Parts: sequence; C-alpha cells; structure tokens
Amino acid sequence: MKIALLGGGLAGLTCAWYLQQAGVAYDLFEADARPGGNLLSLNQPEGYLLEAGPNSLQLSPELAELFDELGLTDQVQDTAAVGQRRYVLRGGSYRELPGSPPALLASSFFSLKGKWRLLREFLKPAGAPNPDETVAAFFTRRFGSEIVDYAVNPFVAGIYAGDPAQLLLRHTFPQLAALEQAHGSVLRGLAKAGKGVGRRRVVTLQGGVQVLTDALAARLTHCHPGAPIAELARAPDGAYSFQAGGATQGPYTHLVLALPAYAAAPLLAGLFPAAAAALAAVHYPPMAVVYSAYERAAVAHPLEGFGALHPKAEGAYAAGSLWTSSLYPGRVPAGQVLFTTFVGGTQYEAAAQQPEADQKAAVHTELARFYGIAGAPTWQGRYYWPRSIPQFDAAIGPARASVEALRADGIVAVANWQAGVGVPDVVRHARTTAQALAAGAPAPAR
Repeated sequence: MKIALLGGGLAGLTCAWYLQQAGVAYDLFEADARPGGNLLSLNQPEGYLLEAGPNSLQLSPELAELFDELGLTDQVQDTAAVGQRRYVLRGGSYRELPGSPPALLASSFFSLKGKWRLLREFLKPAGAPNPDETVAAFFTRRFGSEIVDYAVNPFVAGIYAGDPAQLLLRHTFPQLAALEQAHGSVLRGLAKAGKGVGRRRVVTLQGGVQVLTDALAARLTHCHPGAPIAELARAPDGAYSFQAGGATQGPYTHLVLALPAYAAAPLLAGLFPAAAAALAAVHYPPMAVVYSAYERAAVAHPLEGFGALHPKAEGAYAAGSLWTSSLYPGRVPAGQVLFTTFVGGTQYEAAAQQPEADQKAAVHTELARFYGIAGAPTWQGRYYWPRSIPQFDAAIGPARASVEALRADGIVAVANWQAGVGVPDVVRHARTTAQALAAGAPAPAR
C-alpha cells in the first residue's frame, strides 16, 4: 500500500503525520511553496503578529495530543481571561451577549418575548426530522426570530462566514438535531449532555497558529511543496498516477483528498465526472481580513472581551471584529490596540470584492463610529481570501456523498468540507482516517 495525499493544509499534513507514525508509505503534494493552507500567521515589520485564518484554537484532546507529539506544548498560549466575554451589535451599540441560558434570562439583551420563547422551548415537542431544514428555520421554530437575528445570525456569520437561512442544520449543527429527537427539548438535551463537561480552553501558539503546520511539515519525510498536481490517471489494476513536480508520480493504491472542493474537482473530472461536478458546486464566499491599529488613548471603548459580531439586521459594513490586542497583548506595539475585522462571507460578498483602499476606509469609518475612535489608524493591513470557508448548504450533501461513493475506488477525503471547518474537527478526522487506512479498514465517514 502506498498513499498519495493531495493538498498540504492542516488536514493533509495531519493525515500524513499519522500515516508516517504508523509506518505507511506515502507522498504528500502541495501546490504552494508554503504548506499550511488556511493556517497563516503574518509577522509585519511594524511589529504586528497577525492571523489571516483561524485566530485561536479550541484545545480538543486530539489537538492537545498532537501538540505534545510535535513538542509544541510549551508554546501553547492561553487567550486572555477577558476573551470569555463576547459582544453583539444591537441598536447601534455593543452589548454583551449572555454566555448561557440562565444568564440570558437575567440580562436585558433580549426582550421579554424573546425570553418567553426561550423558556417555552423546554415544553415544545420534537418536530419531524427534516434533512433539508436550515439553521435559521430550526432556531426560529424552536426559539423564535429574535434569537435567530441577534444570536444565531452573527455567530454563523462570524464562525462559518455563512447565512443561517442557507446552511443546513444536519451538516452545520448535527448534534442539535440529534438532541431535539432524543430529548424533545434542545435546552434539556444540552443540559444533560453538558453535565460534568467543562468548556474547552481557547488557545494559540507563540508565534501564531501557523507554528502547528510548520512543525508538521518539518517532521514529514515525504512532503513535496511547490508541486501542483495535474493529469490524474488510473491503471487497469486500479493504481493511480499523476503529474507533479515535473515528473510522473505513482503508482498509488489510495488517494487522500486534502484539497478544497474547487481544487479537487478538476483533478477528478476525467475519471469521476459526477463527483467532480458535485465538488465544483460547493460554495466558498470571498473574505477580506482588515487589520487596523490605533493608539490606545484614541479608542474610547474599553475592549474588554473577545470581540464584537454584527447581526445582518443591523446593516453594518463588516461581519464583526476581534479585539486582537485584548486577547494577545504581546502581538502589537506597546500602547496600541489592534482590530481584526472580517469583511465578506455569504452575507457580505459585495463588500468583500471591493478595492482594498475602499475596504480599509470603510472599516475605519465603522470602527470610529462604534468604538469612539479619534483620528486615523496608526497602521492598516489586509489579507484577501478569494475563497474562504466552504458553505454547508444544499450543495455540501451531494459533494460528500459523491466522495463517499469513491471509497471503493481507494479515494477518501479529509479536507474541511468533509471533516468540518473547525481545527479540532479537521485534526480528529485526519487522524482517524490515517489510522483506518493504516489498519486496512474503510476510512471513517464524518
């Protein structure tokens, strides 16, 4: 058995690491000179350490074990304690979002009607399973439109760059659908499931999250960066070969797709046209990440929290901002604050495609209005993703099913469109897939 991993982002690197640990022959090919994909940390000469992809990581057991295996445990850095506080724009100003149902009931964030709808959820019977139910439809049915507008919508835009009216519940939050069916009430199910379970630590790595993928790439013995793949072929005995690095590579008994769906689609088109068409339909909205630094004295807001999200109902320009300097003070020059602002996603695609200068100006104008900022930014920067996060809408099910059907042909997927968009999801799925391949068992489904 010899395996080719196509794509050198976190998923491909993690899967290759565990194949290497198991003694399985493999080659990993990555088109870019820098492996790592969406885990991208940027050191600026002005003294800023920026994140273009994930800004922090939930420390799952699998991720903690991977840190330990790579010798990175002593580089784990906890997010500042103020990061437990999250804010949402409502009525033109930022208000702290309650962190639990009891806190929500005690706060003034939601109206009495909204709180009443929340309490009534305990008494609502489970609805009939609906595989096509959207996130917005589910939460509206269970909790009402106010919860959707001012809690679900900003959360989905901030984490998934998505629109809850388009994302399907069974792909985005499958555990909530299961809780409703098992317990009748989602809140009752969450209460039972949460007993004895602590909140995961939110961390980063000294030097940025890219330290993780750099460490993986440095320890792999058969990692080939700067080697785009083309001309996938299959021999009569089922073995695969392709062009990469200026030469024919192969034969390989298995292919592991660690590529974005839009990059995997053209490779599969010649051999598996139906699967290629399904993967090509997966939507990746554009996203611009705008960084704005100010002198601390110029910002009236205390910035004691993780950041602030913008519900679509508020009509803001950006999806929201992280208060980077509050979370990781050592990443900005002394006496300054830094906002990491997200412009784009499914609900903000037009803004994401504007010229860089226009985006920077619009972000500054909005920050100045909401945070009471006097004067111009000390520094601004931007990173642009033409395609950001795969959307778990009506197209993702056919894409996953099409690749599931290719297992018999020796093809499995570990990319985030299959595993889930969170770093812990990707690490867990890549690890279990590698272990299954090493054991000669069918690779696990998501």
